[in-house]
Amino acid sequence: MQYRTAGARLASAVTAVLAVTALGAGTLATAPAAFAATSGATAPGAAAAQADALPAFPTGASVTATGPSGFLTYDSYPSDPSRELLWTPYDGGAPTSLPRPEGGAWAASGGDVVALGDAGFVSEFRKLTLRNMAEPAAPGVDLGLGALGGNYVAVLGPKSVLAQITDADGGAELHVVTKDGSAAPTTRKVPGLPADATHFFTNAPVRNGIAFVAYETGPAGARKGGRAVIDLQQNKVLETYGATESGYGFSTQLISDTHVAWLDWRSGTGMFITSVDRKTRVVKETVLGSREDSWHTELVGDWLVYGAPDSAVTAVSLTDGRRHAVADSATGSASAADGSMVLTGARGQDGDGLFRIVAPAGGGAPTVTKVADMVLPDPLTIDRADIPASVNLDRTGGEVRLDWTLSRSDAYMFVTLTHVATGREYQQYVHSPTGDENFSLTWDGHFGDLDAPNGAYTVLAEAESLDGVGGRVSRTGQLTLARDPNPHDYTNNGSTDILARDAAGVLWRDDLRDRPLMGQVTTAQRTRIGAGWNTYKQIEAVGSIAGAAHGDLVALDGAGVLWHYLGKGDGTFTARTKVGGGWQNYTRLTGGSDLDADGRSDLLATDAAGALWFYKGTGSATKPFATRVKVGGGWQVYNQLTAVGNIAGTAAGDLVARDKDGVLWLYQGNGRGGFGGRVQIGGGWGAFSHLVGAGDVDNDGRPDLVAHGRNGTYVYKSTGTANRPFTRLTTDLYAGEGSTFGQVV
Repeated sequence: MQYRTAGARLASAVTAVLAVTALGAGTLATAPAAFAATSGATAPGAAAAQADALPAFPTGASVTATGPSGFLTYDSYPSDPSRELLWTPYDGGAPTSLPRPEGGAWAASGGDVVALGDAGFVSEFRKLTLRNMAEPAAPGVDLGLGALGGNYVAVLGPKSVLAQITDADGGAELHVVTKDGSAAPTTRKVPGLPADATHFFTNAPVRNGIAFVAYETGPAGARKGGRAVIDLQQNKVLETYGATESGYGFSTQLISDTHVAWLDWRSGTGMFITSVDRKTRVVKETVLGSREDSWHTELVGDWLVYGAPDSAVTAVSLTDGRRHAVADSATGSASAADGSMVLTGARGQDGDGLFRIVAPAGGGAPTVTKVADMVLPDPLTIDRADIPASVNLDRTGGEVRLDWTLSRSDAYMFVTLTHVATGREYQQYVHSPTGDENFSLTWDGHFGDLDAPNGAYTVLAEAESLDGVGGRVSRTGQLTLARDPNPHDYTNNGSTDILARDAAGVLWRDDLRDRPLMGQVTTAQRTRIGAGWNTYKQIEAVGSIAGAAHGDLVALDGAGVLWHYLGKGDGTFTARTKVGGGWQNYTRLTGGSDLDADGRSDLLATDAAGALWFYKGTGSATKPFATRVKVGGGWQVYNQLTAVGNIAGTAAGDLVARDKDGVLWLYQGNGRGGFGGRVQIGGGWGAFSHLVGAGDVDNDGRPDLVAHGRNGTYVYKSTGTANRPFTRLTTDLYAGEGSTFGQVV
């Protein structure tokens, strides 16, 4: 059996291997010559001769059941869909495809009979078909359990199953259900089980009419697991055992002539097998390991055999603790009703294949025989990678598509994009959208909730075939992300960042998402920049005034000295540099807008007399502004000035001004550092304490306005027209924090 996790209902179609014995159909057939046990590894020459006579194990498939005449395999990604579920005979005959029911699954119990059911979980089968693969051309037997109030438990033979049937009082009973010809199914109750037992389940082989069944019992709210060994020919319960898990949602039961066992899990221990000596009732625990590993475990006589794809297969004696190496690895296993087992994996010079393991009489170590040859496909390769050298996400809707072509379709990929400058990573499993060799990833340019930063990325694609053949292969490419400049971007990821100073003088940065979600502008992350900013009368975002790619700040202290903070592009700023003194004459500063259409941000200042002054940006960190030029007078009527960028579609950056009555006015830039005549936008703007020219908040190519007040914060999206320049969007920025911050920039 294969065990991955201890989660509920592991008895799914793929992982549950329930197998069959032909109860009532005579004794088991003698195994073919290739099925005979040998001790130790086969000699190299003999192995080569034997391999010529062995059946081929289907490439990429997993073994799910075995019987005297052959073995059943399942392929999740078959190149030929008709080979998804395949019975391969040991005698070299042609394999037989079994039609998997739509939405259904299959089960077996250690013999040649396979049940094809109508549900994805075997315990939910209500309608099924029994196929005797010892006679693959024979018609199947259709068996309906729904009319009986029944659910499948185990296959007993070509015409019989074990089923849980709900009685007239709503209780659960275990019955043998047989369908003979056209007559209605007949049932026979199995007596001797607890009256309150329910959720009957097994994946153990039915051995010579002996079934090992799990169930749940006890009062409501304190149900416990139970196990019963049942002689179905004598119709009586031989042995019962208590267990922590019922088995119904934790699918593992194992039985041999000497022992019973089941899978358990415990925090701090991990996965382990609980085994009980059927004669002495001595209980043992055998620790397997992490529940994340794919453990394959079976009982062979008094030997517990277990292994995983990345660990050796070991047989441990449950009688005296002896240990015996069985194989190098295991990728699948199944038990047979004759007490043997098979596993897929690798074993020394025998290579990869299907191996039969038998515990001989007399207490010797298990013997191993290769019974099917694993035909390995060509190793997986990544033949082509289509990774653009550079992408401007503002021109592609915020997405970039990456494509690869593999040599095989039955594979998966894991892609890691690493930002070279910071080492931050984006990782994603990638599958083929069309089910062929072409794999693709469409990345939305995010690291979780944050927009990913611009710059160089390495793109590592790692691929592995689903059957694990050839190991993992990789291919590396390079990608550069870019976006249009945003003067209010301090983290170099294209999205607007809003700064706010609290009452203690701490400066905070809120990183907004680059595009609205469901019509709302949302925040991605808040970061503390640092303390001590209350020494400044005003802090102003001025865009990139020193030639760097990121937005800068200027701050005016109480002595009238203006300081420059150069943005580093990682959300922080360099140490301040002095711009100059004498700025105490100004009542307001506003920047971040290109007012003379030269590609650089400029600064505006109003003095106490109402004069407006234009400071042209130079692009120099040592002298960021040219000598001031007077724009005009009369600006003392405004209590708020905000450079908003080109919101009206004219020659250069624009300005909005609010008067004492709360009316907002638009001044369109003329491209020479001045403005045309004003246009009234509307009233009611006195509700806001701060108006911020926030750059392109919604990623439509036009700069926008953020308005913050005690009663709420809004984003005013620019329209590109002067007569109606804004439409309002909601935002979660500063929600419930109307009085938290003394200045918002």
